[in-house]
This record gives sequence, structure tokens and C-alpha cells, in this order.
Amino acid sequence: MHQPGRDQIRVSGDGRLLSVLATVVVQSNASSRATPARDDSWKHHKHLRDDREGDWHAELDRTLDTGTFGLADRWLPWPRTPRRTPRRLKRKPRRTEKKEEKAPPKVVLSAAEKAAVAAIKKLGGSVLEVAQNDGRLDVAYHLADGKIGDKQLEPLKKIKHIHSLNLRGTEVTDAGLAAIAGLGSLERLHLEKTKVTDAGLAHLKGLANLQYLNVYGTAVTDAGLKHLAGLKKLKKLYIWETKISEGGIKTIKTAVAGLRVIPDPEIEKRRAAIDAKRALAALKTESETAAKKVPEAKKAADTAAKAAADTKTKADAAKKVADTTAKDAAGAKTKADAAAKALTDAQAKAKDAKTDDDKKKTAEAVKKATTAKAAADKANGEAKKKADAAKKASDAAAKAAADAKKKGDDSKKAFDAATKAAADAKAKFEKASKPPAKKKAAKKDDKKKKKDDKKKKKKK
Repeated sequence: MHQPGRDQIRVSGDGRLLSVLATVVVQSNASSRATPARDDSWKHHKHLRDDREGDWHAELDRTLDTGTFGLADRWLPWPRTPRRTPRRLKRKPRRTEKKEEKAPPKVVLSAAEKAAVAAIKKLGGSVLEVAQNDGRLDVAYHLADGKIGDKQLEPLKKIKHIHSLNLRGTEVTDAGLAAIAGLGSLERLHLEKTKVTDAGLAHLKGLANLQYLNVYGTAVTDAGLKHLAGLKKLKKLYIWETKISEGGIKTIKTAVAGLRVIPDPEIEKRRAAIDAKRALAALKTESETAAKKVPEAKKAADTAAKAAADTKTKADAAKKVADTTAKDAAGAKTKADAAAKALTDAQAKAKDAKTDDDKKKTAEAVKKATTAKAAADKANGEAKKKADAAKKASDAAAKAAADAKKKGDDSKKAFDAATKAAADAKAKFEKASKPPAKKKAAKKDDKKKKKDDKKKKKKK
């Protein structure tokens, strides 16, 4: 690689770089790379490689852009020692911190627990481990063939590490839940469609790790929710088809932070309000869009009606011309027929002529009749041709008038439809915009009006 000569670098008295000239600057701006003249005297300027090297880099950082800095770095023969990177080029590596996952507890079943698991399976229940690396148990009675009541829950007392318990659709009562009162590790409990009441929920007070509870279709009321107030880890509570009120829901949500009750009337109201707001906005947009279409439809209908009127006028004029030319053509034909008859008579007279004088006269008459017939035939042909053209033009004009009339009728229908759509959309929007009290009053007024109309019809 060629190196820049001494005349291509200018250094101040204190050794600091003031500028890099000639080739370095030119090459940073040019697309092609020029090759500077070789100058061995560069080797003798070793003072440029001494402790002032740091100043060189600092000056380059301040005066050159990144591309020129790299070009100068390749051309200048200083030692390849670590140097300070300009601030604008520094990039801090991203820190990716991995959250340590909490390993599931190791579970080793005792002989008593194994016997209890076997008893549950014998009763038709299901007992499965949560996962391959999680030995906690998921117990389910809801698919058992036989009857499952309070007695069948007795084996649960001997098992400590139960993660979830499903009693859906069983005959379990309040008394039966006493068997699960000591399951401190229980996180999920299905009691839907069971015979559990408020008294049964009292047995759940000790389930400190319970996160999911489903009492759908049970006789649980607001009173039963009081027993759940201490379950601070409870996240989801399903209460479909129960006697739990909106007030009870608010109370339990206040007692257990972060609890989600399903269904929650408050959330349903919010959703309904949001949906109503969106529906109202959609109706408003529909109304405005429909209203904008009315003037456009009216303009189109007016334009089509004017076009229909103009084409009808033209069609009437074309028909009048066609009738006139047809009449002229008929007159020309009559004349041609008369000329033909006159020629025939003249020829007959010429044939009967005896004297030379008669022959001469009849010959002249034949000649004159022949000329008249030729002229009449020519006039008849031209009149017929003109009449045919006028008839064709009249028919085209009539068709155009019929098309324009149809288009005008369609445009009128479209205008009427747009007007009706705009009125309907406006009525819907106004009806949806009315407050509930006004809506009720409007309904009463409508009913009263209908009654009055019926009375008037009966009187008539």
C-alpha cells in the first residue's frame, strides 16, 4: 500500500494534528480511490508515532467523520494499538437478564398417600401428576361412572400435595367439603353443579393457596362469599347461576385484591357502555354517510331527468323529419309512377302513328316522357334514400330517449332510496342518542298515538 508523502500532512509546532489534506480528504469524498505518489521520507518521521499518537486520534475524532476517520486510519502508518473509539460509535451491549423459574416442589408419596390414590381410582376418580417434573396431583371425580358423594371424598384427607380438585356435577354437600379443609396446597377447585351452599364454603377458609374457584349452578349467596375473604391468592371466581348479588361481588373484590369475578355486572356494564358508544358512533357515521349521498343522488337524478328530456326532444324532432321525408318520398314515387305511365302512353301512340308528321310528334313525346321518367325515378330514389336515413335516425333517437328515460327513472328511484336510507339512519341515531328516560317517554307517546289512531279508525 502506498503511503502519503510528507507534503500531504501538516503538523503544528506542538505536535497536534490540525488537518489531513490532499489524498485523504479527496478520497473520502470521491467514489474512486486515487493512489498518492510514493515518498520514502515518510519513514523518517517517526516522531509522528510517539506519545503524540493519542492527540492524533483525539484530533481526528473531532475533525473527521466516521468514513474519513477509517480511511485515514488505513493510510497513516501508526502502530495498531488500542485507541479510543469516538463516542458516537460506542454501543452498549444489551443486558438480557433471565428470570429464574421457580422449580416445582419435589413430591414423594407416602404409603398412606399411595393407598388413598388407589382408593380414589377404585371409586372411578382420576389422579394424574401435574407434569413430568411436577409431582403434585390433579384429582378429578366428575367423570366417575358411579355416584360420588361426601363419603367418596374421605381418601382426600390422606393426600397432602393436591394441585387441583374437580367435583363438578357430583352429589357432594357442605359436609363433604370438610374432607378438603386441610388441603393447603390446593390451587384449583371445581364445585359447579354440586349441592354446596354457603355453609360449605366455610370449609375453604384454610385453603391459603387457592387461586381458582368455580361455584357455577350452586346455592351459594352473598353470605357464603364472606368465608372467602381471607383467601388472598384467589384470582378467579366463577358465579354463574348463583344468588350472588352485585353488592356481594363488590364486597369480595374489596376483600381480595386482584380478584376477578365472572360474570361481573360492573365489567359487563362497562362493556355494554363501550359497545353502546361504538354502536352510536357507527350509527352517527352511517347517518352522516347516508346524508352525504342524498345530494349526490339528487344531482344524478336531475342530470338524468334533463338528459331524458333532451333526448326526447331530439327524438320528437327526428320523428318529425322522418315523417316529412317519408311524405316527400311518397310524393316522389307517385310522380315516378305518373312519368312511367306517361312514357307507356307515348310509346303506344308512337306505335299507332301512321303519317310521318304523327310519327315525328309521337317520337318527340316518347323522348320527352323518357327524360321525365328518368328524372322522376332519380328523384324517387333520392327521396326514398333520404326517408330511410331519417327513419333510421328517428329510431335511434327513440331508442336513446327510451334509455335516457329508464336511466332517469332509475336515478329517481336511487334518490328516493337514498333519501329514505338517510331518514332511517337519522332516526336510528336519534333514537340511540336519547337518554333512557326520554326513550321511555317516547315509547309511551308512540303507544298513545297508536291507540288514538285505532279510535279514529273505529269512529270512521
